[in-house]
Amino acid sequence: MSEPQLSIRSAKARTLARSLSRRTGLSMNRLVEQALERYDRELRAGAPAAAIDIVWDLAAAGRIGVAAGASSAHDDLYDDHGLPR
Repeated sequence: MSEPQLSIRSAKARTLARSLSRRTGLSMNRLVEQALERYDRELRAGAPAAAIDIVWDLAAAGRIGVAAGASSAHDDLYDDHGLPR
């Protein structure tokens, strides 16, 4: 049984792989493996898991320097009926 194959139909990718293979002495297969491994590591290390993580990070950054228990309700500005004082 033969090994699984990856077929990339891109002249640019082929040209880059051949050039790098000649310069490094690595096979094109190994170059592609290393490039994919590096890209995977970079994605795992750098990007938040989801867009909501960015929102939570921004919210946390906005709370720096705010006293514990502080609220943005502004209850002191309104009376018991919700009208401005």
